[in-house]
Amino acid sequence: MLLTIDVGNTHTVLGLFDGEEIVEHWRVSTDPRRTADETAVLMQGLMGSHPALGEDTVDGLAICSTVPSVLHELREVTRRYYGDVPAVLVEPGVKTGVHVLTDNPKEVGADRIVNTLAAKHLYGGPAIIVDFGTATTFDAVNERGDYVGGAIAPGIEISVEALGKRGAMLRKIELIRPRSVIGKNTVECMQSGIIYGFAGQVDGLVNRMAAELSTDPDEVHVIATGGLAPLVLGEASSIDVHEPWLTLIGLRLVYERNTAG
Repeated sequence: MLLTIDVGNTHTVLGLFDGEEIVEHWRVSTDPRRTADETAVLMQGLMGSHPALGEDTVDGLAICSTVPSVLHELREVTRRYYGDVPAVLVEPGVKTGVHVLTDNPKEVGADRIVNTLAAKHLYGGPAIIVDFGTATTFDAVNERGDYVGGAIAPGIEISVEALGKRGAMLRKIELIRPRSVIGKNTVECMQSGIIYGFAGQVDGLVNRMAAELSTDPDEVHVIATGGLAPLVLGEASSIDVHEPWLTLIGLRLVYERNTAG
């Protein structure tokens, strides 16, 4: 089985593939202070907790990370604990098949390139990927499957934390839909502003990007992913499909490209 690991700024998502099917997944906090040994114990504990899985079932690893210190420790994990297992870490020199058409391709995060590959594989182009993580990122994919650029906005949780810290009468709230758009108390007002405000942001940016991507914006597939995507799925009318494991699927595809024959 192939173990895929997507390290984000806030959370790390692990997925286990049996062929093309993801059979198990886990989400843990990203901790830049965690050592390679601690990471290995965590990984083996998660896999060992599943009755059908064990350490010996992993015969391949594919990893991408937006946190350099974590990537360094994961590199050590692959060397010390999975030395006899093929491992692909998404970094310069790794074959992805994605052409990055930006001013400085090295600035583009590995997860955004992996998402582009997965979107091209699943839906073709043109497409827009909206990834709801620490930041909310919008990635544009042209009809050939090239990464052409995007937009970065503050993430939902960052916005909630900022309101709680900077507003004298405001506080951190549970991120759920309020009873109505017009809130009847402070908590509901904040929930409305966050949920419906972000949905409006998504629709506004997606519509503008789609108009630049294609002469027929309706042909642009809009794919939502990321841990916070469910919060706005029912409110953002521009989103066509939810792919929670988009990055993990992309990692599987990158692994296959770099280990085949």
